[in-house]
Amino acid sequence: MYASHEDIGYDLEDDPKAKKTLKPHPDIDGGWAWMMVLSSFFVHILIMGSQMALGVLNVEWLEEFHQSRGLTAWVSSLSMGITLIVGLGSGMAYLPAVVMVGRYFQKRRALAQGLSTTGTGFGTFLMTVLLKYLCAEYGWRNAMFIQGAVSLNLCVCGALMRPLSPGKVENCPGAEEPCALPAYSTESVKSGLPLGMTEDQDRRPGKEETICDLQTQECQGQTRARKNLCAFRVLKTVGQLTVRVQRGFRDWYSGYFGTASLFTNRVFVAFIFWALFAYSSFVIPFIHLPEIVSLYSLSEQNDAFPLTSIIAILHIFGKVILGAVADLPCISVWNVFLIANFTLVLSIFLLPLMHTYASLAVICALIGFSSGYFSLMPVVTEDLVGTEHLANAYGIIICANGISALLGPPFAGWIFDITQKYDFSFYVCGLLYMLGILSLLIQPCIQMVGQSRRKYVDGAHV
Repeated sequence: MYASHEDIGYDLEDDPKAKKTLKPHPDIDGGWAWMMVLSSFFVHILIMGSQMALGVLNVEWLEEFHQSRGLTAWVSSLSMGITLIVGLGSGMAYLPAVVMVGRYFQKRRALAQGLSTTGTGFGTFLMTVLLKYLCAEYGWRNAMFIQGAVSLNLCVCGALMRPLSPGKVENCPGAEEPCALPAYSTESVKSGLPLGMTEDQDRRPGKEETICDLQTQECQGQTRARKNLCAFRVLKTVGQLTVRVQRGFRDWYSGYFGTASLFTNRVFVAFIFWALFAYSSFVIPFIHLPEIVSLYSLSEQNDAFPLTSIIAILHIFGKVILGAVADLPCISVWNVFLIANFTLVLSIFLLPLMHTYASLAVICALIGFSSGYFSLMPVVTEDLVGTEHLANAYGIIICANGISALLGPPFAGWIFDITQKYDFSFYVCGLLYMLGILSLLIQPCIQMVGQSRRKYVDGAHV
């Protein structure tokens, strides 16, 4: 469970009066923060880039297994969907890679998220070329083995990630000095005498015959002191771990089921509804475009420069530019987010109307650039729920995206099996996507109407 930036974004220091003061953490907006961006960038290349390139393998599976498009699309959609829901491999690497970048940035969070998530575009472009070459040279089965070996670099990316260090000094309640372990005097330990007593205080005539006993007590005293110290450290560690687990469970429970539940936030609930339909509109072109160009007899032109690569390249620029624009002080992140969404849904509606390579390339460029709003999703989520609940809230959002990615491509393939064209797939997905966007506007519209009524009532009273 992640703590809030108030807990981990600053170091605690003791002043002469033993009062805790806040000091900005040196890694916030700099230092190791940029290493986190680099690590997250490669995670996006290896995970999301690889999955967006699965359209190449989808064509290979259709040719080999001769199954329906709806059934074959389940392979790609399961890979994407399970990653965003419950994936134990890619899923456990992807969410921390997104959330950790937000933890390390305060002023330039949108730009940092944009730079890190451009790995999706780079990865899609690189993996598409790589998979095409590997499938042609070694077949799709061996290509997947090689891709799995490449994905082992996720271990390196994980090694580069580390949490922000919390406060280093903790004071005892009501004390003027930091807590310290009880010190044993050298004389007490060596002599084996009670603590605080030295040999001079207990040296009397006739003690020479007990030298052997003193030596034995010396060894026993040293062993006892070490055991007590180790036991104290173990108990202290267990106690701290227990407190952290209890606090994490309490925060998790209150975030989902308590009075501070995320689901009491109406805009956040609308955001979840939007996420259920948004991701499929972005995923479907990647899965089905390689076959669409074959149906339109555009394979030769597409082999020279794949349409999915156009989406990937413009996706990179979209994430960086939209992230930089959203960080401007006079620009609302929500406005940038909504405009990009409307542009994407318009492109989805126009895609079935294009039948030439040039027109398809223009629409794919619009899809790629406007889908750059994915870099703003962590920022928008944090604006809705705050930093403390960002990990939980963003996990719910990408889970909803996973459901969208899971059901979208098979749904498009199923409609093709019935109608023998992909046109209706894009129309239906576009309509559902539009409903999701409109749901985001319901609560702001209600607030605007309420404010207008209050102004009218206040004016009438005056």
